[in-house]
Amino acid sequence: MQQVPLAEGLFTWPPEPGKQPALVGGKASTGAIFFPYRRQVIIDGVREDLERIELPRRGTLWTFTSQHFRPTAPPYAGEDDARSFQPFTIGYVKLPGALHVEARLTEPDPAKLKIGQEMELVIEPLGVDAEGNQTMIYAFAPVENAEVQAL
Repeated sequence: MQQVPLAEGLFTWPPEPGKQPALVGGKASTGAIFFPYRRQVIIDGVREDLERIELPRRGTLWTFTSQHFRPTAPPYAGEDDARSFQPFTIGYVKLPGALHVEARLTEPDPAKLKIGQEMELVIEPLGVDAEGNQTMIYAFAPVENAEVQAL
């Protein structure tokens, strides 16, 4: 089964040999960073092309919550159904020098998460698309043995 991103352009996939996947953002001439990447943005009434950049792979957990019910499908594209759904956590991760990214978290138990905790980007399976490909999403996982940082 081939693995494909849930949406094209969210992260580098497949990763280049020797490199880890990274989220893809856009950088404006003002230094503003946007995610997900888009080709252009309007700044001060002027359309400008964005520079395509890879965002930092690590950041700190800014806030989070638990998702205890299956999201509406579509747009949710998980393989589960109402009976097999497992609660998960979702949060905002502050990427240094960039922005806050909303993402699913790999740790489902909110008691094991702390604001300011170091997190790292991972790519994980979500479901299967209409062509039979394994769809992949980005998520953030706690970095083992990392200290909690004050925000």
